[in-house]
Amino acid sequence: MNMPPLVRACLWSYDPESLDRDRDATLIITNVLNHGTRAATDWLFATYDASTIATVVEKPLPGRWDKRSLALWSLIFGVTPELKGRFSNAYVFRDWCFG
Repeated sequence: MNMPPLVRACLWSYDPESLDRDRDATLIITNVLNHGTRAATDWLFATYDASTIATVVEKPLPGRWDKRSLALWSLIFGVTPELKGRFSNAYVFRDWCFG
């Protein structure tokens, strides 16, 4: 898969050449939203449609998201993540603040 260097930097623990755009979409989207620069997220939005990205935010991989990144992107996409594992109570504070 052809990715710019700023996107490859978000996937430092993976071999970018072995990643497939469709098969590994959740992994790519998660890492770019968590660690990407503006240029990396611009590439992401040009590569994947908004509904695909919103679905990844709505159904986050447990243990893979920074809770602040997940909170930000869920607000941007207007979705409530289906939280499991360590983030299952992360939105109690958000609901209290923005209720």
